[in-house]
Amino acid sequence: MAPPTLLTHAKVRLALHELRNGTGRALLWLHGLGERSPAAPAEVLNAWPGPIAALDFTGHGASSIPAGGGYTAEVLMGDADAALAHLGQVTLVGRGLGAYVALLLAGARPEAVRGAVLCDGPGLAGGGARPGSPQIVAPDRAAVPPPDPFALAELARDVRPPEYATAFARQAAVLSGLTRPITICALERAAWLRAVAEEPGVEESTIAEALALYASVG
Repeated sequence: MAPPTLLTHAKVRLALHELRNGTGRALLWLHGLGERSPAAPAEVLNAWPGPIAALDFTGHGASSIPAGGGYTAEVLMGDADAALAHLGQVTLVGRGLGAYVALLLAGARPEAVRGAVLCDGPGLAGGGARPGSPQIVAPDRAAVPPPDPFALAELARDVRPPEYATAFARQAAVLSGLTRPITICALERAAWLRAVAEEPGVEESTIAEALALYASVG
């Protein structure tokens, strides 16, 4: 893999990887919890006509690790927004945790995200729909490479209320101008994803079918 492009979000250095060059709108891959960007696009993405990029979230892969944790899905949405500012309009494919981040970004940046594909993967459910008992996270970071243990501990308990997730789905549906701004390709059904699946503008299909659809939209 070629050296990544380094972006900045707050005080974090983010690694944005070019998996395949090309012209036109980019496809941006968002990995799951504890993962990192792949060295090459997955075979199912090869039909995408434009360039393909992948982002290492804060505390993952070649991106830097903040002191003391503080991870939330919204922090990672800021990571993805920094990639969006660099790439311009994109179609998102999110895996696990990356699928939830893709939903948030599709609602927060509806003019720039031209379709979000939500797939199974680690961290999809997060910590459920409601807060649990408070816990102090104090993992041992000694000689541990990425992923940051704080990221694994905190994002696994990140609360994802269904009504919060559906607010982003509705904003994408109303403001994106797309008939179908969000496609679910996941089999797992966390509470937030079940709620999103019932929203207008959200459909279920295969990744290949979703990418063919989004490749054709302006």
